[in-house]
Amino acid sequence: MDLNYSAEEQAFRKEVRTWLDANIPEDLRRKVLDYEELSKDDLVRWHKILAKKGWVAPSWPVEWGGTGWNAVQRYIFEEEYAQAGAPPIAAFGVTMCGNVLIRFGTDAQKKHFLPRIYHCDDFWCQGYSEPGSGSDLASLKTRAERKGDHYVVNGQKIWTTLGHYGDWIFCLVRTDPNNPKKQEGISFLLIDMKTPGITVRPLYLVDEGHEVNEVFFDDVKVPVENLVFEENKGWTVAKYLLGHERLNTGRIGGSKRELAKLKKMAAETMYRGRPMIEDQRFKDRLSRVEIELMALEVTNMRFLDEMRRTGNIGPEVSMLKIRGTEIQQALTELTMQVAGPRAQLFKPVDYDGFDSYGGSLASRYFNYRKTSIYAGSNEIQRNIMSKMALGL
Repeated sequence: MDLNYSAEEQAFRKEVRTWLDANIPEDLRRKVLDYEELSKDDLVRWHKILAKKGWVAPSWPVEWGGTGWNAVQRYIFEEEYAQAGAPPIAAFGVTMCGNVLIRFGTDAQKKHFLPRIYHCDDFWCQGYSEPGSGSDLASLKTRAERKGDHYVVNGQKIWTTLGHYGDWIFCLVRTDPNNPKKQEGISFLLIDMKTPGITVRPLYLVDEGHEVNEVFFDDVKVPVENLVFEENKGWTVAKYLLGHERLNTGRIGGSKRELAKLKKMAAETMYRGRPMIEDQRFKDRLSRVEIELMALEVTNMRFLDEMRRTGNIGPEVSMLKIRGTEIQQALTELTMQVAGPRAQLFKPVDYDGFDSYGGSLASRYFNYRKTSIYAGSNEIQRNIMSKMALGL
């Protein structure tokens, strides 16, 4: 097992770091580092910059605009990307729907949708969760009934991230309500959000932010050609999509960036007459999180080595999702502890010598409670590993 980067990989890291430093718009970098909300225009602007460079879809085949990078190069890119403070690429288009279409889409679907996803001509969102159907996604009730050359969709989705920006939504719908096995009888549809009968209603979070939504479908007509894969076989597509989502939830690069910021913040904050970073109890907690992050990075390197040798990884990859999200949450907790009462402010505010750390910390803390839930809760991930990896 080789856990070291080669000279070529180190040179690639330098290339990525140099380009990102030179090309991330400073106003967008500042928003990311200050935890400010990014508008649709912000997200699309950065997406198009990255697409022009040819780096927006590293995991796609070269024929559709992919980079041709191997697994290690993709990881290096993701790590440098996060540490540079680059805005996120909305995963619903490139990472999720794009990869699904590459694997399961028809030629017509690929030719129409993939170029538009690549250049962000369409902004995508995800229609999975429903009231009462979150971790138990297979219990979803949104119904799609086929009538001739189209489906008629009725039902509701909830917690639809960036749904108010969406031009299109990919949805899991129930096309066979009589199948006794709930995982069967589900289909995967692509739906134009401008179709009559769709209503998007905002859900405001505790920080008054508008990130998630409810989406209602009332007799919405969807052409049959927008069915991905086979009717009633959408669960196969859903599992494939969730696998791609979980690979990106460890966010090691982002956690390393936040750890460095936390250390600087703790060094500048006085607590009982000395910098907080010198407080022994705080230092113990900080050290534990840093060690866990280092261990997660080594574990990730092991997976990368396996992918480098075999081309695939097993269900053990759920470890990255579990530990990665727990570390992200621990970092927000420690940051709240350092900020104290200033963490309650929802909007960025500059403090003398405090470098704007007091702004948005409380809202970020609350927002990060979701990380151990989305893409399959951490409890579900432990079940997957116990069954698929340990055979229990």
